[in-house]
Order: sequence, then structure tokens, then C-alpha cells
Amino acid sequence: MGKTTAGPPFLDKTLWEQTLRLKPRKGENIMKKAIALLLALVTLLSLTACAGKEDAASSALDQIKQKGELVVGTSADYPPYEFHTEVDGKDTIVGFDMEIAQAIADKLGLKLQIDDVDFDAALLAVQQGKSDIVMAGVTVNEERQLVLDFTETYANGVQKVIVAEGSDITMENLGEQQIGTQKGTTGNILTTDEFGEDHVIAYDDAIAAVQALNNGQIDCVVIDSAVADNLVEANPGLTTLDTDYANEEYAIGVAKGNTALLDAINTALQELIDDGTLNELAVKYELADLLLANQ
Repeated sequence: MGKTTAGPPFLDKTLWEQTLRLKPRKGENIMKKAIALLLALVTLLSLTACAGKEDAASSALDQIKQKGELVVGTSADYPPYEFHTEVDGKDTIVGFDMEIAQAIADKLGLKLQIDDVDFDAALLAVQQGKSDIVMAGVTVNEERQLVLDFTETYANGVQKVIVAEGSDITMENLGEQQIGTQKGTTGNILTTDEFGEDHVIAYDDAIAAVQALNNGQIDCVVIDSAVADNLVEANPGLTTLDTDYANEEYAIGVAKGNTALLDAINTALQELIDDGTLNELAVKYELADLLLANQ
């Protein structure tokens, strides 16, 4: 009697031997056996793929814990969410998002490392594994959901239009203007989709867009409301339109399929909501009215 080839350890031995038997019993159809074998192999491959994904996600979180460091990618030109300031004579990146990131790292028992790059690069870095999470006033949209997984949303984002005081620009004639935006942001995406590339200019950051407005190179800037308010306050002669351009929601992005890290961050985020930390930070940065937990 020939030796039976051993099957996978998690597949029933009898089923494996039966599916390998090429000579049909009396009355059996070899086509039925072939189909049975094919179905068994498909099931085997599906189980292996699922197990592989779960192991990879768990392994990614384990690696972060072994490293002892959570790396957040951001674009620190977006006050009050993330921006540079001097603390004890040292340039420091602070802001609503960055303090949330620090609180999450504390919950996970990790140090926080902040990587400051431009907005597009921050989104790309987490996809490439160069950072663990991305927080930069990141809006959840269908395009980004194709390449990133997102936590539960934690804040509303409202897009406003910055104009010069006394400007005759309205929402009705916005499409006739030269609109400044920040590269990669939803303000850039939405205005480009609605008005076309000829009417939209993308700058590396919001500050550069406002400088262009002050210099008369563009007619207005579309940017997040909290950022717009900060920039208007810092630039006399500018104001915002009374009507909001768009409403959206912010969340934390992680690499696609990194479910273990996603679950850990969602748990930490919920704890920060429950213990009032998130609300305290929102009040500190004058964002309490945008916090979803308060609505």
C-alpha cells in the first residue's frame, strides 16, 4: 500500500485522504471528486489568508510595543491642531491633535515620536510604514479609505473661506475666483472637483496660501475653520465668509489592515472621551463646539 501524503495540520485527515483518492468508488463520478478537492483547497487558502492577515496586524502592534515608541506623522502648520511654538526656549510641536496623540501613547505605555512633514507626505508615510499613525486634521473620505483605515471620528471639521475685508466674494461667485488651498487637503479636493483646476491653486501649507492672499496673488483661501480663525486673527485685514463651505469629520489614520493597532487606538480614544480628557483639550484649544462627543 502506498504512503498517504500528509495534509495540512488543520484539515481533517479523513477528508484530506478522500479528496486525494483519484480512483473513484463504484458509482462515484470523478468530476464530483475534483469539485470536492477544489472546494477543500479554496477553503484552505481562505483560512490561511485570514490567519496571515490577523498575524500580520498583531505583529505590527507587537513591533510598536517592542520599540516602545508610537510614531505620528503630521504637518505642523495647521493651528490649533498642530503647530510649532517655543516651549522653555525650545521649538516644540503642539496642538489639539498632538496632545491627543500624546495621551494615546501614554495609554499604550509608549513614548511619542512626532514626524513633521508636509500633508501629502504625512498621509503617504503611514501607508509605507514610516509612521504608525497620521494626525493632521485628517478628514475621512472615500478616496482615503481606499488606502488607510480610520479610527472612530472625534471632531467635526468645517471648511471656511478667508477673504480680504470688504471683498465682494460670496458663495455664489466663489467659482469665478482664484482659490488658494493647502495641498492634499479636502479643501483642495472639494474646490478642485467643484470649480476645476484652473480656479484652484494648491500651496504647501495654509500659511503660504494666506500670504498669497495678502499679496493679491489669489482672491480667497478655503481651509478648516479653526485654522482659518487662527490665520485671520494673525493677519489684520482678513475675515471669513459667514457661510461654511463644507462640513466633514476628522479621525486618526493607520495603515490598511492594521486592525490590532486600530482597535488599541479606538479603545484609548474612547477612554479619553469617557474620562473627560478629550473635552479638556478641546476647551484648551477652543474647539469644544467641534468635538463630536459634545454633540
